[in-house]
Amino acid sequence: MATDADQARASRRGPRRTREYLLDAAERVVLREGPSASMNAIAAEAGISKPILYRHFGDKAGLYVALADRHIETLLALLREALTRPATRRERTEAAIDAWLRLVEGNPALYRFLVHRGQAEEPEVRDRVAMFQRRLGDALAIGIAAELGLPEDQWPRAQAWAHGIVGMVQAASDWWLDEQPFGREDLTRHLADLIDGAYAHA
Repeated sequence: MATDADQARASRRGPRRTREYLLDAAERVVLREGPSASMNAIAAEAGISKPILYRHFGDKAGLYVALADRHIETLLALLREALTRPATRRERTEAAIDAWLRLVEGNPALYRFLVHRGQAEEPEVRDRVAMFQRRLGDALAIGIAAELGLPEDQWPRAQAWAHGIVGMVQAASDWWLDEQPFGREDLTRHLADLIDGAYAHA
Protein backbone atom coordinates (compact mmCIF):
# COMPACT_ATOMS: atom_id res chain seq x y z
CA MET A 1 0.00 0.00 0.00
CA ALA A 2 1.24 3.55 -0.77
CA THR A 3 2.67 5.42 2.20
CA ASP A 4 2.06 9.07 3.06
CA ALA A 5 5.61 9.82 1.95
CA ASP A 6 4.93 8.16 -1.42
CA GLN A 7 1.79 10.25 -1.89
CA ALA A 8 3.63 13.43 -0.98
CA ARG A 9 6.44 12.76 -3.46
CA ALA A 10 3.97 12.01 -6.24
CA SER A 11 1.87 15.10 -5.57
CA ARG A 12 4.88 17.44 -5.59
CA ARG A 13 5.63 16.37 -9.14
CA GLY A 14 2.99 17.06 -11.76
CA PRO A 15 1.35 14.03 -13.43
CA ARG A 16 3.49 14.41 -16.55
CA ARG A 17 6.69 14.90 -14.58
CA THR A 18 5.87 11.95 -12.34
CA ARG A 19 5.26 9.70 -15.33
CA GLU A 20 8.57 10.66 -16.94
CA TYR A 21 10.34 10.20 -13.60
CA LEU A 22 8.93 6.68 -13.30
CA LEU A 23 9.90 5.81 -16.87
CA ASP A 24 13.43 7.08 -16.18
CA ALA A 25 13.56 4.79 -13.14
CA ALA A 26 12.25 1.86 -15.19
CA GLU A 27 14.93 2.37 -17.83
CA ARG A 28 17.68 2.51 -15.21
CA VAL A 29 16.54 -0.80 -13.75
CA VAL A 30 16.24 -2.46 -17.15
CA LEU A 31 19.70 -1.25 -18.18
CA ARG A 32 21.15 -2.50 -14.89
CA GLU A 33 19.28 -5.80 -14.49
CA GLY A 34 18.39 -6.65 -18.06
CA PRO A 35 15.21 -8.37 -19.26
CA SER A 36 14.58 -9.86 -15.79
CA ALA A 37 13.74 -6.40 -14.36
CA SER A 38 10.70 -6.60 -12.09
CA MET A 39 7.99 -4.13 -11.10
CA ASN A 40 9.20 -4.38 -7.50
CA ALA A 41 12.71 -3.32 -8.53
CA ILE A 42 11.38 -0.44 -10.62
CA ALA A 43 9.20 0.82 -7.76
CA ALA A 44 12.17 0.63 -5.38
CA GLU A 45 14.36 2.53 -7.84
CA ALA A 46 11.75 5.29 -8.04
CA GLY A 47 11.40 5.40 -4.26
CA ILE A 48 7.68 4.60 -4.30
CA SER A 49 5.46 1.65 -3.49
CA LYS A 50 4.32 -0.67 -6.28
CA PRO A 51 0.65 0.46 -6.10
CA ILE A 52 1.70 3.96 -7.19
CA LEU A 53 3.51 2.45 -10.18
CA TYR A 54 0.35 0.57 -11.12
CA ARG A 55 -1.75 3.71 -10.62
CA HIS A 56 0.25 5.55 -13.30
CA PHE A 57 0.48 2.74 -15.86
CA GLY A 58 -2.52 0.55 -15.10
CA ASP A 59 -0.56 -2.69 -15.08
CA LYS A 60 2.75 -4.16 -16.17
CA ALA A 61 1.68 -4.11 -19.81
CA GLY A 62 0.96 -0.39 -19.52
CA LEU A 63 4.49 0.26 -18.28
CA TYR A 64 5.99 -1.83 -21.07
CA VAL A 65 3.92 -0.01 -23.69
CA ALA A 66 4.92 3.39 -22.28
CA LEU A 67 8.60 2.41 -22.47
CA ALA A 68 8.13 1.17 -26.04
CA ASP A 69 6.33 4.35 -27.13
CA ARG A 70 9.09 6.48 -25.67
CA HIS A 71 11.67 4.95 -28.02
CA ILE A 72 9.54 4.08 -31.03
CA GLU A 73 8.80 7.70 -31.93
CA THR A 74 12.44 8.69 -31.48
CA LEU A 75 13.63 5.89 -33.75
CA LEU A 76 10.99 6.60 -36.40
CA ALA A 77 12.08 10.25 -36.52
CA LEU A 78 15.73 9.23 -36.92
CA LEU A 79 14.89 6.77 -39.68
CA ARG A 80 12.72 9.23 -41.59
CA GLU A 81 15.55 11.76 -41.44
CA ALA A 82 18.02 9.17 -42.71
CA LEU A 83 15.73 8.15 -45.58
CA THR A 84 15.06 11.71 -46.77
CA ARG A 85 18.49 13.31 -46.38
CA PRO A 86 20.15 14.64 -49.57
CA ALA A 87 22.65 11.85 -50.26
CA THR A 88 23.22 8.88 -52.52
CA ARG A 89 20.94 5.84 -52.23
CA ARG A 90 23.78 3.85 -50.64
CA GLU A 91 24.44 6.59 -48.06
CA ARG A 92 20.74 6.76 -47.13
CA THR A 93 20.60 2.97 -46.82
CA GLU A 94 23.59 2.94 -44.48
CA ALA A 95 22.24 5.86 -42.46
CA ALA A 96 18.88 4.13 -41.92
CA ILE A 97 20.48 0.81 -40.91
CA ASP A 98 22.92 2.61 -38.63
CA ALA A 99 20.10 4.50 -36.88
CA TRP A 100 18.50 1.19 -35.88
CA LEU A 101 21.81 -0.40 -34.87
CA ARG A 102 22.81 2.61 -32.76
CA LEU A 103 19.64 2.17 -30.71
CA VAL A 104 20.30 -1.56 -30.31
CA GLU A 105 23.97 -1.08 -29.45
CA GLY A 106 23.34 1.83 -27.09
CA ASN A 107 20.52 0.13 -25.15
CA PRO A 108 20.88 -3.66 -25.60
CA ALA A 109 19.16 -4.57 -22.33
CA LEU A 110 16.27 -2.21 -23.03
CA TYR A 111 15.98 -3.52 -26.60
CA ARG A 112 15.83 -7.14 -25.42
CA PHE A 113 13.36 -6.18 -22.69
CA LEU A 114 10.93 -4.52 -25.08
CA VAL A 115 11.32 -6.63 -28.20
CA HIS A 116 11.66 -10.05 -26.58
CA ARG A 117 10.50 -10.22 -22.97
CA GLY A 118 7.81 -7.58 -23.34
CA GLN A 119 6.31 -9.27 -26.39
CA ALA A 120 6.45 -12.69 -24.75
CA GLU A 121 4.70 -11.55 -21.58
CA GLU A 122 2.20 -8.95 -22.76
CA PRO A 123 -0.03 -9.06 -25.89
CA GLU A 124 -0.33 -5.25 -25.79
CA VAL A 125 3.42 -4.88 -26.15
CA ARG A 126 3.48 -7.44 -28.97
CA ASP A 127 0.78 -5.46 -30.78
CA ARG A 128 2.61 -2.17 -30.22
CA VAL A 129 5.94 -3.50 -31.51
CA ALA A 130 4.18 -5.10 -34.51
CA MET A 131 2.51 -1.76 -35.26
CA PHE A 132 5.90 -0.04 -35.07
CA GLN A 133 7.41 -2.57 -37.48
CA ARG A 134 4.49 -2.02 -39.86
CA ARG A 135 4.91 1.77 -39.67
CA LEU A 136 8.63 1.41 -40.24
CA GLY A 137 8.09 -0.83 -43.26
CA ASP A 138 5.47 1.50 -44.72
CA ALA A 139 7.77 4.52 -44.28
CA LEU A 140 10.56 2.65 -46.04
CA ALA A 141 8.19 1.55 -48.83
CA ILE A 142 7.19 5.16 -49.47
CA GLY A 143 10.88 6.06 -49.81
CA ILE A 144 11.58 3.14 -52.15
CA ALA A 145 8.59 3.88 -54.36
CA ALA A 146 9.47 7.58 -54.58
CA GLU A 147 13.15 7.02 -55.31
CA LEU A 148 12.52 4.45 -58.02
CA GLY A 149 9.54 6.30 -59.47
CA LEU A 150 7.35 3.21 -59.20
CA PRO A 151 3.81 3.54 -60.56
CA GLU A 152 0.89 2.91 -58.26
CA ASP A 153 0.41 -0.67 -59.42
CA GLN A 154 3.98 -1.42 -58.29
CA TRP A 155 3.35 -0.25 -54.69
CA PRO A 156 3.00 -3.84 -53.38
CA ARG A 157 6.50 -4.58 -54.67
CA ALA A 158 7.91 -1.64 -52.72
CA GLN A 159 6.07 -2.85 -49.63
CA ALA A 160 7.42 -6.39 -50.01
CA TRP A 161 10.98 -5.10 -50.30
CA ALA A 162 10.56 -2.68 -47.41
CA HIS A 163 9.06 -5.12 -44.93
CA GLY A 164 11.63 -7.73 -45.94
CA ILE A 165 14.44 -5.27 -45.23
CA VAL A 166 12.96 -4.39 -41.82
CA GLY A 167 12.77 -8.06 -40.85
CA MET A 168 16.29 -8.73 -42.10
CA VAL A 169 17.84 -5.86 -40.18
CA GLN A 170 16.07 -6.81 -36.95
CA ALA A 171 17.04 -10.49 -37.23
CA ALA A 172 20.64 -9.57 -38.05
CA SER A 173 20.83 -7.17 -35.10
CA ASP A 174 19.54 -9.88 -32.73
CA TRP A 175 22.27 -12.24 -33.94
CA TRP A 176 24.90 -9.51 -33.81
CA LEU A 177 24.02 -8.59 -30.22
CA ASP A 178 24.50 -12.19 -29.13
CA GLU A 179 27.65 -12.95 -31.10
CA GLN A 180 29.46 -9.58 -31.44
CA PRO A 181 31.62 -10.87 -34.32
CA PHE A 182 32.50 -7.35 -35.51
CA GLY A 183 31.61 -3.71 -34.97
CA ARG A 184 28.41 -1.82 -35.79
CA GLU A 185 29.98 -0.15 -38.81
CA ASP A 186 30.87 -3.52 -40.31
CA LEU A 187 27.34 -4.86 -39.82
CA THR A 188 25.92 -1.72 -41.39
CA ARG A 189 28.16 -2.17 -44.42
CA HIS A 190 27.43 -5.90 -44.77
CA LEU A 191 23.65 -5.36 -44.69
CA ALA A 192 23.86 -2.44 -47.10
CA ASP A 193 25.96 -4.63 -49.42
CA LEU A 194 23.24 -7.29 -49.35
CA ILE A 195 20.54 -4.73 -50.16
CA ASP A 196 22.74 -3.46 -52.99
CA GLY A 197 22.77 -6.96 -54.49
CA ALA A 198 26.16 -8.19 -53.32
CA TYR A 199 24.87 -11.74 -52.87
CA ALA A 200 23.69 -11.93 -56.47
CA HIS A 201 27.11 -10.86 -57.74
CA ALA A 202 29.29 -12.78 -55.27
